[in-house]
Amino acid sequence: MALIHGFHTKNLRGDLLGGLTASVVALPLALAFGNAALGPGGAIYGLYGAVVVGFIAALFGGTPAQVSGPTGPMSVTVAGVVASLAAVGVSRDLGAGEILPLVMAAVVIGGLFQVLFGLLKLGKYITLVPYSVVSGFMSGIGVIILALQIGPLLGISTRGGVIESLRTLGNNFEPNGAAIAVAVMTLAIVFLTPRRISQWVPSPLLALLIVTPLSVILFGDAALQARGLDPLPRIGEIPEGGLSFSMPNWSQYFPVILKAGLVLAVLGAIDSLLTSLVADNISQTRHDSDRELIGQGLGNSLAGLLTGLPGAGATMRTVINIKSGGTTPISGMVHSVVLLLVLLGAGPLAAEIPTALLAGILIKVGLDIIDWRFLLRAHKLSAKTAAVMYGVLLMTVFWDLIWAVLVGVFIANMLTIDSITQTQLEGMEADNPMFDKKASTIPETSLPQEEQTLFDQCKGEVMLFRLKGPLSFGAAKGITERMMLVRNYKVLILDITDVPRLGVTATLAIEDMVQEAKNNSRKAYVASSSENVRDRLHRFGVEGVVTSRKEALEAAILDLTSRDS
Repeated sequence: MALIHGFHTKNLRGDLLGGLTASVVALPLALAFGNAALGPGGAIYGLYGAVVVGFIAALFGGTPAQVSGPTGPMSVTVAGVVASLAAVGVSRDLGAGEILPLVMAAVVIGGLFQVLFGLLKLGKYITLVPYSVVSGFMSGIGVIILALQIGPLLGISTRGGVIESLRTLGNNFEPNGAAIAVAVMTLAIVFLTPRRISQWVPSPLLALLIVTPLSVILFGDAALQARGLDPLPRIGEIPEGGLSFSMPNWSQYFPVILKAGLVLAVLGAIDSLLTSLVADNISQTRHDSDRELIGQGLGNSLAGLLTGLPGAGATMRTVINIKSGGTTPISGMVHSVVLLLVLLGAGPLAAEIPTALLAGILIKVGLDIIDWRFLLRAHKLSAKTAAVMYGVLLMTVFWDLIWAVLVGVFIANMLTIDSITQTQLEGMEADNPMFDKKASTIPETSLPQEEQTLFDQCKGEVMLFRLKGPLSFGAAKGITERMMLVRNYKVLILDITDVPRLGVTATLAIEDMVQEAKNNSRKAYVASSSENVRDRLHRFGVEGVVTSRKEALEAAILDLTSRDS
């Protein structure tokens, strides 16, 4: 297996251009996500994460054109880790050096979990999450981002989750006029920049380049102090020296760190593989899910050791990379190298970036993450689907990210099983003419003419159940509920000729139905054209198994004739 999945140098120019363009988009977002995840002073750790995860995930991952780095879901999850650690008494002050090693320990563990997922080949299962759950979860992440950025947008310091952040905002509602002015300028740029300009210079970067120097000129500390106004909150001093190895703190609060690592792993896996599907659709390629998980896991583990935020496949950056010509992992690696060069040379300039500017950028990100297209139409498609989607959204915002996904998947799968079961049992409904002893005929389309003739000869003494599709455990209940009907007929024919496979629970239900017929001195036949299904029934000791519906009807006629004689 090649070291780099999809690597070749035939498209070097396109990869260089794609990586450069993706890095331009990634720069302001990485800083914004770092600030959102870790609070004041945390922006630089978002940039560290973009450099490390972007390079390693491209090198070892399984989606050639994917660009990785800090994302909305991952930054929200890290903010939750910070809140969890604060709840057990850890100081949130990055300068005090208490919380960062613990957060990074969770990041490393999360990366190792992702590697394990890949080695266990769980990638294909992670992408089977129902769309209603994914939509509700991503929309919930968008709502969380919006809620958490209200404070920074107004120049008010807030911490914690949605409820705590909003409560702090209400208790300390003293807006900073300079921050509001910066936020308004930022929002105007990110929302109103014409497309012909933003396709060359992304609007987040444009806001960063225009608003930052304006904020220094108009709202410098000296100018604000002279007017008796509060200083404008900024990113602050950037640590010198760039990336450096730091051993995380494994010894304290390990249960909290372990749980946080698992959450980061699961959400990072979902986030990355969904982006991989998007990349496949645009580039007409096919990614390797398990290899992608290994690459993302290695990137996140190394990022944790180098004090970088965890990341995942970033949809917007990946799409921009592909649209700009990137097709191989070289583009993702170029993106990281460009960010590293910026990191090494732009520290003093980045320190002047206002946090309100980053909040304005994240407001746009939050609104883009919300699945408006599905959110506003789900109720028209299905009330059950809408209930799942809105339920996952609310659980994501107000309860817990991982439980929102788990509960949503469970409920969505139960609804799916119920729907499939109804389809499987369509031939067993009591109002079907097959079950009415007074009915002299069955609709012409129900049985071939020869079999219809045989059925008519039974004179209403035969109960014919017809089942379709793969029978899961959901169909077992329907079979069991109809067992008592056997007593009203002399012969039971269970037609499963259209069933390609049987689940264990359904097999046991069929066995019970045949046994019920036998207990009531009734004859039972099970018609199956599948050798595998017949073999399973024989191994379970089910009697009366035949190869076709016609054979079962002929046997039923012989049985009825022998009874009458």
